[in-house]
Amino acid sequence: MAERVVVHEVGLRDGLQNQPRIVPVEGKLELLDALIAAGVRSIETTSFVSPKAVPQMADAAELCARIPRRADVNYEVLVPNEKGYERAVAAGAPTIALVLAATDTFNRRNINMSLDQAIAVCLTVIARARVDGVKPRVYIAVAPACPYEGNTPDDVVFTLAARLFDAGAAEIAVADSIGAGNPAQIGRLFETLARRHGPERLAAHFHDTRGLALTHTWVALQCGIRKFDSSIGGLGGCPFAPGVTGNLATEDLVFMLNEAGFETGIDMMALRAAVGVAEAKVGHPLGGRIMGWYRSQEQRQAAKANAN
Repeated sequence: MAERVVVHEVGLRDGLQNQPRIVPVEGKLELLDALIAAGVRSIETTSFVSPKAVPQMADAAELCARIPRRADVNYEVLVPNEKGYERAVAAGAPTIALVLAATDTFNRRNINMSLDQAIAVCLTVIARARVDGVKPRVYIAVAPACPYEGNTPDDVVFTLAARLFDAGAAEIAVADSIGAGNPAQIGRLFETLARRHGPERLAAHFHDTRGLALTHTWVALQCGIRKFDSSIGGLGGCPFAPGVTGNLATEDLVFMLNEAGFETGIDMMALRAAVGVAEAKVGHPLGGRIMGWYRSQEQRQAAKANAN
């Protein structure tokens, strides 16, 4: 039996958050339906952040109210603080995600808190979530490197992870938020974290800024990691990190995993249709590297058919 890998779709949140065209609730629901039809079963749908800071997420409560409830789909929302947590719980979110950057400067730019303040907020929200029966997931952002402070020391990530797990975090997603990591660095982080805390409690979140996201995925797979974040069409990029391009494209991740013999439960043809839906909503071309290969194969087959 093929080994299962969970593909956690973040396009509706991380992918749309800095798009210039506001995608209305109806458009987000259409994209959500397309992703579910393709077999995606773990989805970060929105974030309860300030509408002034991130206008794309202003409809978070309405979207949560209209999401189709399915026992086989895990829905998650991002919260930046206690107020966001309270809004998410009121909207019925079963899983919340927090973002804790590994550096002081990135926390200040991202959520207007120092590192110590951000840690305190995370620990408080985790404790509240455990009492409320809500699953708390935490991103350790800029784990390999920060756009403001440079390379992040491995020990900083290890210390933060230990504190978060000790506080009750159900899962930690180690995030290369600006795509600045390298394979050796990613291997060190995941090998150590998996040995100390168990690979089943970890996930990976890679950006493809320098074209290394799939390489990093493969390295993490060798460390036992079986859950990966990705964004349909490669949508994404942090609005608080200059020069950052999109996330790892879901279609690239799924193609590689399926080809390598892992079980994702996701159909590539249906996933390509979801890329088309995402393109229509944001108003510009999308697609990971594998989309060009598919197009070339189709053109080749069409030319062959015409020749006959």
